[in-house]
Amino acid sequence: MQKRVITVFGGSGFIGRHLVKRLADAGFQIRVAVRDTEAAGFLKIDGDTGQVAPWLADVIHPDQVAAAIDGADCVVNLVGILYEFGRRTFHNIHVDGAAHVAAAAKAAGVRRLVHVSAIGAAEDSPALYGRTKAEGEAAVLAAFPDAVIVRPSVVFGPDDNFFNLFAGLSRLTWVLPVFGCPTWPEIKIFPKGGLVEIDLYGDGGTKFQPVYAGDVAEAIKNILSLSDTALSDSAGVERIFELGGPTVYSFKEIMDLLLEATGRKRFLMPLPFGLAAFYAWFLEFWPKPLLTRDQIKLLQRDNVVSRRLPGFKELGISPVAVDAVVPSYLSRFRTPARRGLNPA
Repeated sequence: MQKRVITVFGGSGFIGRHLVKRLADAGFQIRVAVRDTEAAGFLKIDGDTGQVAPWLADVIHPDQVAAAIDGADCVVNLVGILYEFGRRTFHNIHVDGAAHVAAAAKAAGVRRLVHVSAIGAAEDSPALYGRTKAEGEAAVLAAFPDAVIVRPSVVFGPDDNFFNLFAGLSRLTWVLPVFGCPTWPEIKIFPKGGLVEIDLYGDGGTKFQPVYAGDVAEAIKNILSLSDTALSDSAGVERIFELGGPTVYSFKEIMDLLLEATGRKRFLMPLPFGLAAFYAWFLEFWPKPLLTRDQIKLLQRDNVVSRRLPGFKELGISPVAVDAVVPSYLSRFRTPARRGLNPA
């Protein structure tokens, strides 16, 4: 039996690591298309000898993309960026790069193309990130009409850049942000007893539906294994899957969960979007920005599934809850005393 060949662009990234392992277990011959093949070498141990092969390819170069896809049966594009740097602009990566992958996949006669986008993708998104994600989806479908689009919410897992970022900040500062709070706190006066309550957080800021990286990888693997008929039955005409975890959290609830997992006490500072954008302007000058103004614009919309599109249920997956996974890998951020260790 001839082995199925799949090319995974961005396979050494956060979701890619989970996906490559699952594809190797499923018997695929995997080309991990990346800009740095040496950095992707750790993936070789996920399969048998020669089953997982790092492959030099940058999505902004059509010739490299075509070479990586030639002879493949399936293609997955995981490439995306959260901030721009040099030639790695949102348009170059999310739109042009996605179009290069789709066009090459179509020309090579690829059976299935899965393009990973984001729930924030929308033509009218206040953020350039969200608008280019939507443009990228349109470019993919124009070149490869039968492509499948996957839109995950915020993805969590041991190597994530979300929970780990704020847990790391909790080691350095006594203050953590809660984005999207009211500009002015609400003061509530209770008639009986004259008690006063000051509400700093409103509804808790931006809403998220965090999804486990392993579940996203499992969803992609299942999409690749479905027949065209089964896929049409599951995905419908649009062939777009929205992937969100079992629980919706406000930003404040996420910070509360994080502090409980790390055993730390920190002040949660309410940050209206205007003030957050002011701070982000300074942080954008860092080589690897902690926050950008475009990310603040993205936070102005809740990052949750619309419920009008198929998701995990249609793929036969029960998504893992945040509190079942996050505490296990945030335990390293606990103080030595709370980990039961002797600081001396």
